[in-house]
Amino acid sequence: MAKKVLVVDDEKLIVKGIRFSLEQDGMEVDCAYDGEKALECAKNKEYDMILLDLMLPKMNGLEVCQQIREFSDVPIIMLTAKGEDMDKILGLEYGADDYITKPFNILEVKARIKAIMRRAGKNATQETKAKVVEVGELRLDCESRRVFIGTREINLTAKEFDVLELLVFNPNKVYSRENLLNIVWGYEYPGDVRTVDVHIRRLREKIESNPSEPKYVHTKWGVGYYFQA
Repeated sequence: MAKKVLVVDDEKLIVKGIRFSLEQDGMEVDCAYDGEKALECAKNKEYDMILLDLMLPKMNGLEVCQQIREFSDVPIIMLTAKGEDMDKILGLEYGADDYITKPFNILEVKARIKAIMRRAGKNATQETKAKVVEVGELRLDCESRRVFIGTREINLTAKEFDVLELLVFNPNKVYSRENLLNIVWGYEYPGDVRTVDVHIRRLREKIESNPSEPKYVHTKWGVGYYFQA
């Protein structure tokens, strides 16, 4: 079945180029040229990937990303003309899975899309070690990829879930930031270890009652992160 991709950018020539290239690879591509339309598309249709520009009319990319994350964990790659680290980190803070700085090579874009889709597919088809894991109030349903604290469901992004699942299945094993980056994001991921820190911080804010004194995801100073069972 054709993979469905939503491309969002107010520069129509960029959209046209990406669309043509992805359709050549057999993907089904929808386009939006402003933030409001992008959000509407994401609500009305399920996508395998969203390419989302940072600077958009009506609603910027970060706002769109944040609102999509309220109802979907679809992989999102931010497109940004700005190369500053702060914008990249901000994109990740708002729930993006990856970012690409303009001007970009379309082959790089396609490689990133395929790498993320491949990992998403692997996660979906992988036999889970256990369907449900419970530690204290934390309950991880690996089949439906849902997380609960007590009776309250916690909305995690795809990457946040991947990080938590890896740590939960390897309790008390300390993973360096480089290890987590390679395992969860893949060796071809060009980002740096701050990506891991951002996701761990967001994860703690969601699952810990007091993120500064975590019960589940701990830091071993100077080494990395681990899950305490």
